[in-house]
Amino acid sequence: MTDISWLDEKGISTKDGIGYTGSEERYIAALQRFFKGYEKNRKAVEEMLATSDTEAFCIRVHSLKSNARMIGAAELADAFEELELASKRFDVALMKEKTAPALEMYAQLIETIRPIGEMESVKIRGEITAEEAREVAAKLLEALDDFDDELSAELTGKLLGYPFRLTQKEKLKEAMENIKDFMYDEAAALIRGIIPAIE
Repeated sequence: MTDISWLDEKGISTKDGIGYTGSEERYIAALQRFFKGYEKNRKAVEEMLATSDTEAFCIRVHSLKSNARMIGAAELADAFEELELASKRFDVALMKEKTAPALEMYAQLIETIRPIGEMESVKIRGEITAEEAREVAAKLLEALDDFDDELSAELTGKLLGYPFRLTQKEKLKEAMENIKDFMYDEAAALIRGIIPAIE
């Protein structure tokens, strides 16, 4: 297994990261996804700030906050949370003041994890791609519509193979509980809420 102990010396909590992701293997995969999403996310944040699109900005920095927390980068997560709160208050001045330092911290973290980000991608047994996840979610909604609890439970378990963020994982687990209780409409509503997070 890859040595990741040096991350702690750089201020990234591997204990938190492994705690959130469930295993060292999944943690490394999460670090690699975080690394690969950098350019797209940085550009999106800058564009949303430039157009003062507070709603889209809020959604993006909320996602970045969750992802940073999931990999054990608490300081960066706090910086994105500050931006999220500013955007919720429509405080564009504070957003403009705090975005550059947050993005600088983001860039530094990306450089820190570059050795892991540029490694060969870690493949997790049972993990599914975004395309597969969308197909499973569509079949799951059909199964829920048909009140097929056995197939619904099986497909929900398969959907758990997609590397969702913590909030989506919690909703998926809630959907599983709803299926057990034959609450199909509630489960379907949760699944529809999760689908946009498949990217």
